[in-house]
Amino acid sequence: MSTVNGCNLPEDLHYLVEKHVWVRPESDGTVTVGITDVAQHLARKLVSATIKKTTKPIEKGKSVATLESGKWVGPVAAPLTGEIVAANDAVTKTPTLINDEPYGNGWIVRMKPTNWDMDKAALVTGADGVAKYKEFMEKEGIKCE
Repeated sequence: MSTVNGCNLPEDLHYLVEKHVWVRPESDGTVTVGITDVAQHLARKLVSATIKKTTKPIEKGKSVATLESGKWVGPVAAPLTGEIVAANDAVTKTPTLINDEPYGNGWIVRMKPTNWDMDKAALVTGADGVAKYKEFMEKEGIKCE
């Protein structure tokens, strides 16, 4: 786990940096999707999470969920094209799970990618992912401290 400007960024995840979304490939061919520590810090305490229905096809860039805090409402962008196969009902009941555990119990959806090999090419991971995120955060003046 790397820390950049006070934000945690696991190196084993794939990131869609500009949308503050992470992806973790699972052994069954699905991927788990959530928002980054950076995103949950920017949003502050979440009060609502509305997730799209499962078995719904989603195109890359379209919303898989809508999150709301006291002063902000925003979409969670799909980092790839595919089908939602599971929604995290725990975060709809307790949205602050996303604040507390953005990379653990605060995941948003699981998706079955249409073409993982093509979509993952647009994501960054490992040391390169952390460096790209750091560059983005410094450009935007983002800190989690």
